Amino acid sequence: MKQYLSLVKFSHTIFALPFALLGFFLAIYRLEVEIPWIIFLYVLLCMVFARNAAMAFNRYLDRDIDGKNPRTVVREIPAGIISPKAALFFVMINAILFVATTWLINPLCFYLSPVALFVILGYSYTKRFTFLCHFVLGLGLALAPIGAYLAAGGNFDLLPLLYALSVLFWVSGFDIIYALQDEDFDRKHELSSVPVMLGGRNALRLSTALHMGCAVAMASAGYVLLTNYPSAGWLSGIATLIFLGLLFYQHTLVKPHDLSKINLAFFTTNGVASVILGSMIIFDLLF
Repeated sequence: MKQYLSLVKFSHTIFALPFALLGFFLAIYRLEVEIPWIIFLYVLLCMVFARNAAMAFNRYLDRDIDGKNPRTVVREIPAGIISPKAALFFVMINAILFVATTWLINPLCFYLSPVALFVILGYSYTKRFTFLCHFVLGLGLALAPIGAYLAAGGNFDLLPLLYALSVLFWVSGFDIIYALQDEDFDRKHELSSVPVMLGGRNALRLSTALHMGCAVAMASAGYVLLTNYPSAGWLSGIATLIFLGLLFYQHTLVKPHDLSKINLAFFTTNGVASVILGSMIIFDLLF
């Protein structure tokens, strides 16, 4: 189990999970109903199953590429810890469990589940033919607040869409930063990414522009939240400001020719930002 958790980088669930929980509790507040804890459990399970399937499929599909990259050669499949066949079986089991769990939630989530799988599994192919791979990853994580809102509320609404747009810009931007590590390797092996297409310096500029777009979308979401959800107050405003502050901070850590702090920028800063935003707004709504 420890090896499979490492295979899918289970700790990285922290990026999207707070936004999924935020979408869930926004719907609960909007409907003014008691928290359906069984649906809450199903939402958590869907997050786990979907992410397990996506990450394991990415590792399965990239096993030969990872085996050639000094940075990734220690990953479970190229290192021989988990066989490709076992990893693919793990993908199939999690994909089936994801669809089955959406069926327990409501018909709309069930009907849309293949679309979600298409996006999150299809991402793994994109680096082979387009620099837009970062945006497909962002879209996959952006489904979290929308899906959770649909699970609890059964319909679409503006606020989860704005948070989804924020996630799209946020994730695309920091994935471009992360891809700087493999710029030379990707170029040599004819893989697509923004750093390969634009170079490191311009890639960072695009990442900054995307995070500015995230700031606009996040500020718009904050405005809708404060004007349409009476319980939301100063705590939600502070949470938004902290998130945007940490977004700016990560750009002070990474330079085109100095990637030594990229893990601090990518994992720590973004994880803390997501948890603070989600937990503070949910607390504001409920208490």
